[in-house]
Amino acid sequence: MDSNEYIFGIHSAIEAIEAGRTIDKLFIKKDMHGDLAVRLCHLAKSHDIPVQRVPVERLNKITRKNHQGVVAMISAVAYYKLADIVPAMFEDGVLPFVLILDGITDVRNFGAIARTAECCGVNAIVIPSRGSVSVGADAVKTSAGALLHIPVCREDSLPKAVEYLRDSGYTIVCSTEKASENYTMVDFTTPIALVMGAEDTGISNEVLRLADKRAAIPMFGRIGSLNVSVAAGVMMYEVVRQRLEGNIDIE
Repeated sequence: MDSNEYIFGIHSAIEAIEAGRTIDKLFIKKDMHGDLAVRLCHLAKSHDIPVQRVPVERLNKITRKNHQGVVAMISAVAYYKLADIVPAMFEDGVLPFVLILDGITDVRNFGAIARTAECCGVNAIVIPSRGSVSVGADAVKTSAGALLHIPVCREDSLPKAVEYLRDSGYTIVCSTEKASENYTMVDFTTPIALVMGAEDTGISNEVLRLADKRAAIPMFGRIGSLNVSVAAGVMMYEVVRQRLEGNIDIE
């Protein structure tokens, strides 16, 4: 078992949610039914907590304790919603810079990206509620604590989150090796939402279609792509470079 914090048992999970604990995800035994299970699922839905129905063997790998068919993973941070974060950025008078991670599942990549994002003055990181890495203790440790300082927004629908940012005046820039435009030619001196995709599949088509700009990092070797944490660092520091040259306050 990893170093993330868990709560075991259906009663304990219900009490934790009702007490306001931030649950990252909920694992429930696949064939578990009954009134308490229904109540737990309703609670999870009302609090936007992802639920995974899994075989009991998966739960037994997490713990040997009497889990009663329910394991709740506690988040190391409190999640935010974009609808709460975006207005505050403009009210604070900052030039917004949001990082969207589409399908990043490796905790080490996520931590490394978050560490660079904090150094670059990123205002918020957006991740999907499903099919994404979690902000657990391992992620915080890998980020050198950066995830304790950057708001992380967990959204049910990443395409809808991107649309919301577009409607709010952000330029959506997708980093993809399939783009024809060099990343240094993109104007990053406006409110920016930078999208990075999973290393194996890249950015989803639903999000890619919403891009205002598609930007590529030139490749000259035999390997066709960079590690996503390295690519994210290159892209984020291009934002920093342009804003410094334009005498734009990053903080």
